[in-house]
Amino acid sequence: MRTLLLLALSSVATAQTPKNVVVILADDQGWGDLGLNGNRNLSTPHIDSLARDGARFSRFYVCPVCSPTRAEFLTGRYHPRGGVYSTSAGGERLDLDEQTIGDVFRRAGYATAAFGKWHNGMQPPYHPNSRGFAEFYGFCSGHWGNYFSPPLEHNGRLVRGNGFCIDDFTDRAISAIERADRDKKPFFVYLPFNTPHSPMQVPDRWWKGFRDKTLSMHHRDAKNTKLKTNRRENIGHIRCALAMCENIDWNVGRLLATLDRLEISDETIVVYFHDNGPNGVRWNGDMRGRKGSTDEGGVRSPLLVRWPASIDKGTFVKPIATGMDLLPTLADCAGIPVINKKKLDGLSLKPLLMGELAEWPERTIMNFWRGKVS
Repeated sequence: MRTLLLLALSSVATAQTPKNVVVILADDQGWGDLGLNGNRNLSTPHIDSLARDGARFSRFYVCPVCSPTRAEFLTGRYHPRGGVYSTSAGGERLDLDEQTIGDVFRRAGYATAAFGKWHNGMQPPYHPNSRGFAEFYGFCSGHWGNYFSPPLEHNGRLVRGNGFCIDDFTDRAISAIERADRDKKPFFVYLPFNTPHSPMQVPDRWWKGFRDKTLSMHHRDAKNTKLKTNRRENIGHIRCALAMCENIDWNVGRLLATLDRLEISDETIVVYFHDNGPNGVRWNGDMRGRKGSTDEGGVRSPLLVRWPASIDKGTFVKPIATGMDLLPTLADCAGIPVINKKKLDGLSLKPLLMGELAEWPERTIMNFWRGKVS
C-alpha cells in the first residue's frame, strides 16, 4: 500500500512539474529558407529536427513585417488592438495596458528572459524589462547597423557585444538556461534573432560555403524578363541570407545540445517560427509575395514545436494557425491560467499538438498592412 501511495504521489508531482519554454523567432527568414520545406540551396538539419522530433504546421501565418508579428506573439491579439501600426517613429510601441506572454509566465514563477531584437518599444515603460522579462540582452530598435561586437544593452545598461550577435545571443540564452536549471526554476526564454535581416553580415565560417555557390532553386519570377529589375534575384544577397540561415541553424543546434546535456529536453517546449516573408526575391515555394506583402509568401511562416514528453514525433498539423495562438497555447501546455481583461484573438493549439480528436472550429485569419488586406 505504501509503495502504491508513493507511486501515486510521484505521478501527481510529475504531472504538476512546470514545463520550460524556449521560443526562437527568426527575422526576415522566409518559409522557403529551410531544408525541411524543400530548399536544396542550404542545409538546416537542427531546425529540421524540430519537425522530425515534434510537430510541424502546414499553414501558419504571421504579419508582413517585424513589429506587428512580435506584438501579436507577445499579446495573443491582433497588433492594431495593442496600438502597433508601424515599425518606427513610435508606431512599433505596444500599448502599456496590454499583457504580454512575459507577464503571464513571470507571474507563474518562471525565470523570464529575452535575448536579441525586441522592436516593440525602446525605453521604459515599453522596454522588455518593463513587459515581463526579468533579463534582457540585445537591442530594442528594429534595425541594427553592425552585427560584430556592436554596442548592445543588458537590462538597460550599455555594453559591448561579444562577437557575431546571433552567436552572442545564443550564448546568453544558454547561460540563462543553465542558471535556471541550477536554481531548479522553470524558465521562459525568448530568443528573437535579427537575421537574415540586413545588414548582410555573416562570419567567414558561414560565408565561405556560399561565396561561390551555384544556386539550384530560384524564385518563381526570377527568369521573367518582363518584370522590373528590382523584382529579379540578387544572387549575392541570397547567398549571404542563406549563409545567415545556416548560422541560425548551428545556433539552434547548440541550444538543443544544451537541453540534452542538462537532461531537460523532455520537459522543455521549443518553438521555432519567423516574423514575415523573405527579405528578398529568392526561392519560397511557388508563393507570390515577400516581406511587406499580404500575399501568402509575405505572411506564411513555418511553425515547429518540439516537446518530447507530450508531442509525438512527426506530428503534422493541417488546420491554419497564427502567431497570436502561441500565448494561449504555451500557457495551456504549461498549465498556466491567462488572466486578462481583454479578449484574446488567438486559440490554444494544444489539442492539435496532442493529437486529440476534438472537433476543430473553422476560422478566418486576417492580415493587413499599408492598405492591403488578405
